[in-house]
Amino acid sequence: MKDHALVETDVLKDSRLPQLIALADEASSPRRRQLLRALTDHFFGQAPLPPSENGLYGALLSRLSEQMETAVRAELSARFADAPHAPRNLITRLANDAAEVAAPVLRGSPVLTDDDLVDIVRQHGQDHIRAVSGRANVSEAVSEAIVAHGDDQTLGALLRNRGARLSRATSEAAVERAKANPELHAATVEGGCLPVDLVNEMYFLVEARLRQQILEQNARLDPALLEAALAAGRTQVAVDQGDLPADYADSLAHVAQLRAQGPLTPTGLARLMRTRGATAFLIALSELADVDFHTVKSVADRRELDALAVICKAADLDRAIFLTYAVVILGAQDNAMGKAAAYGGMYQDLTRAAALRTLRFWRMRRTAQAA
Repeated sequence: MKDHALVETDVLKDSRLPQLIALADEASSPRRRQLLRALTDHFFGQAPLPPSENGLYGALLSRLSEQMETAVRAELSARFADAPHAPRNLITRLANDAAEVAAPVLRGSPVLTDDDLVDIVRQHGQDHIRAVSGRANVSEAVSEAIVAHGDDQTLGALLRNRGARLSRATSEAAVERAKANPELHAATVEGGCLPVDLVNEMYFLVEARLRQQILEQNARLDPALLEAALAAGRTQVAVDQGDLPADYADSLAHVAQLRAQGPLTPTGLARLMRTRGATAFLIALSELADVDFHTVKSVADRRELDALAVICKAADLDRAIFLTYAVVILGAQDNAMGKAAAYGGMYQDLTRAAALRTLRFWRMRRTAQAA
């Protein structure tokens, strides 16, 4: 069996490598850049090398790259980043180099394994971790390490990557962090890598534009995927319940009496709002929409008209009833009529199917808490 020196001699025989390696002693940056171009051209200009020769080539190139300045190593990294047959020892060395050198191979090299990437995430700083987060495909194991060690900016990069795969536990950890940081809200809703039930968990926290996107996503959701999401859901309650109103018991009894006389109807709901006040109306609305009273009351207390629209649409209320109650909720706010009317268009466009699907996720919030 040949020793290392003989193998190296065989590899270098009849090639340009000896004269290229001689350039490594040159002190000038232009000559070292010439060496970089010559070595990379030599590698890419031939068929994939056998494993033994590939390893030797990588060892030689790694040794030479140690003598090069950062800019030259970064150029070397960019050239080899996408090469499927790049020498592994060269790629792992570049991946652990300074961030500006490592970034191209961390984002793109197919030579790096999940174990390599997890080790890098655990051992390096945020620039390295963000580069890993940008890979075309990020496995569950690598995503778990990123969520554990990355800062919020890095987490945002991962959540925006549609090629990232997150386990259920990792997804839940990511959403819990997103709840506390508004800068992560858009990535959570728009990223496309989180379970739909967890995206719905963000509904009461995000701005109106993102709420609308959640509704649109729910409307497009395949029924089978919806059932799978509901089965997987282990959501946590995000809205404080608050105490029951003082007139809750009397109002509940009155609504029960009305229900005994016949089914609750949208028209009867409007009459109830005028004659019995807010609590009875909310109880009846929660029953028509089939969502818990605390969620409906929270929406009313917070004057969240987009969420109210979802509930009223699920209850199949006429647009005029929705607008009437929206004005009641806004109360003495400036331009209450104008603000309510602005949501009238949204109410018109919202389909009942989308509203019903959205409410299914909200019901899960109460189920999860009761469990």
